[in-house]
Amino acid sequence: MTTTDKIVNTVLGPVSAGELGVVAVHESLLSVLPGAQYAYDIEMDRAVIFCAIADKLQAFKAAGGGTVVDAGGMYAGRDVPLLEALSRATGIHIVASAGQMEESMLGGYFLTPQTNPPTPWPAEKFAALYAAEVTEGMVVPRVERRGRAGLIATAITVDGMTPTDESQLRGCARAAKQTGVALTFRAGSDPVAELAVALDEGLAADRIAVANAGDRAGDVAGKGGYVVFTDVAAAVAFAQAGGADKTLVATGGAALAFGYNEGEMPETSYDALVSAVPAELAPRLLIANPAALLAAKEI
Repeated sequence: MTTTDKIVNTVLGPVSAGELGVVAVHESLLSVLPGAQYAYDIEMDRAVIFCAIADKLQAFKAAGGGTVVDAGGMYAGRDVPLLEALSRATGIHIVASAGQMEESMLGGYFLTPQTNPPTPWPAEKFAALYAAEVTEGMVVPRVERRGRAGLIATAITVDGMTPTDESQLRGCARAAKQTGVALTFRAGSDPVAELAVALDEGLAADRIAVANAGDRAGDVAGKGGYVVFTDVAAAVAFAQAGGADKTLVATGGAALAFGYNEGEMPETSYDALVSAVPAELAPRLLIANPAALLAAKEI
């Protein structure tokens, strides 16, 4: 079976990797700082949100786009019914993710000491939680499961990997290995050491994409992992220097964001990404590499 024949889970069901087309591979369609939805001074009108994101997806489609990967995980604004409606209305494939972000973004349930003395939530519990989102469907809190996650996403604390970050990264890697979907994570202070944690769980390097690798991008690619660039010029330079088969490109922002300080989560559009990548590199960076990453591995 070729890569293009393999299956990718979208919010509307499985499609072949060859149907994805041009992919914005590491995005946030709706990013909500946990708790912001309850703030008295933040208005989150679902109709307004839908229209604002739909406009950006339609512009992406008009520019030649085919798929947006929402890599924000479970609890930072992921709204599965909204994503389904957006995909139906715009014709853009949407791949949603299981997983959660760094320790500071976790809810109290995941930080409550489970042992005496206190230890982080164990990797096996994270693994079971995230694997179920791929095999059984994504959680709509307190309501149901619907759709299946198409990848697993997490992040490492910028100042350095905490014990909870490591436990979660290990759980994410285990879940990815168990289910066949890919793992993507935003690196912290040491991308290579963090990649090594995922590799230590037996997940193949070509099933991992690392964002925010900075000047360690070459080392990540040298280990076999994909590198996600949010600077198109840097992505092009890396690809032209011999890293084209490990280069992925994303915007680095959110279609719509709530609750962040200025500059923390910039709002972005996806259509400019299509024209920003040179024509000779676009088939590799925007189509073939994302398809290879997202195509679920047979278990």
